[in-house]
Amino acid sequence: MNRAMLQAVPHFSQKLSAREAGALSTKGVAAADARLLSVNQVTLRFGGITALNGVSFDMDRQTVLGLIGPNGAGKTSLFNCLSRLYEYSEGQIVFDGHRLDAYPRYRMADLGIGRTFQNLALFNSMSVVDNIKVGRHCRTRKGFLANAFRLPGVAAEEAETGRRAHELIEFLELGAVADRLVGDLPFGTRKRVELGRALASDPTLLLLDEPAAGLNHEEVEDLRGLILQIRSRLKMGILLVEHHMSLVMGVSDKVVALNFGQKIAEGTPSQVQQDANVIQAYLGGAKK
Repeated sequence: MNRAMLQAVPHFSQKLSAREAGALSTKGVAAADARLLSVNQVTLRFGGITALNGVSFDMDRQTVLGLIGPNGAGKTSLFNCLSRLYEYSEGQIVFDGHRLDAYPRYRMADLGIGRTFQNLALFNSMSVVDNIKVGRHCRTRKGFLANAFRLPGVAAEEAETGRRAHELIEFLELGAVADRLVGDLPFGTRKRVELGRALASDPTLLLLDEPAAGLNHEEVEDLRGLILQIRSRLKMGILLVEHHMSLVMGVSDKVVALNFGQKIAEGTPSQVQQDANVIQAYLGGAKK
């Protein structure tokens, strides 16, 4: 892999708004050496339905945290709170020293949060390399007019975007299909393209929403190794929502279990696997 892929992930340097700067200076947010993510008593309601009820946990840097639970447990709802697609009703989420509620949702990629989705959301009429380049947009600074009139700096920025895209294509072993239209590719390959697009933004935290869904056994095993490589080589934290228990328990440093919007267990994979509340949630009976 290219040496540049092993460098520390950069943080955005764009000037903060008054509201954002105030949030950092007055809320006593942790410094850069603190935990990567802190979810504190987060509650999410849709009318009379409580999707999340006082969920709390912490996540350290450069670790893999697995988020598990039966269907309807609130896992994707929590993901949508982390990426600011949902406005949580109560509580606080602090990511890398930043209170997320101080920022609009379009700043999440700038802050260093990348994600994939349960349902693929790619540009099927574009090539693999162009789809990955789209993920790099948040790291570019030249605007519409600069690009339209080819002002100084535009060519250099485009070259850097292309370089990073091809590094990721090499890393994800997509070189053979780099110039093919995404819509013509098998499902498992498209999953990798979406992952590449998320990685193109140089995230500090990568949110993977059911990445093994629809994959065969061999592809799941490849994904297992890929997740561990992303953590170790790209130096980022990974928050993983997945129903494939073998995958979750095989790659996670820590597991958090939800059921009916509440946290029911937290600990190492072996601790959570043996937790009576988790067994009850999945099997409908107490542990013997």
